Amino acid sequence: MICCAAAMTAFPVVAAGWAQAEDQPAKAALVLELNAAQPSEKGCRLTFVVTNNLGGELSKAAFEMAMFNEAGVVDRLTVLDFKELPVGKTKVARFDLGGADCGKITRLLINTATECAGTGIEPAACLRDLKTETKTQIAFGV
Repeated sequence: MICCAAAMTAFPVVAAGWAQAEDQPAKAALVLELNAAQPSEKGCRLTFVVTNNLGGELSKAAFEMAMFNEAGVVDRLTVLDFKELPVGKTKVARFDLGGADCGKITRLLINTATECAGTGIEPAACLRDLKTETKTQIAFGV
């Protein structure tokens, strides 16, 4: 009986912890996933899956990215413009990098957010609340 009584008194504490976790709102984030890197007629096509969970619509979102080659040297800097990103919506965006060889890209670094504008969105939010992911062999992040 003692073991059962102890378990019953511990349960409300655990349940209260679950309730607190459920009541806390999820942290706002702009999720940018490098989903694919495929050779194209122009060079290398990068496909991104973007989800705007910042709490407001982005009328403009663009990032300067540094592309590193197999020697770990910056091969180029380029700005990728994701344009409008509706709140709560997932969007797929593709960019062709002319003359780039996908097999030689080892890392993609987000240098800065060159544009971050929207109703109720702080200009710093796109970089500050950015969460990066990759489904490729290319390291991706800030």
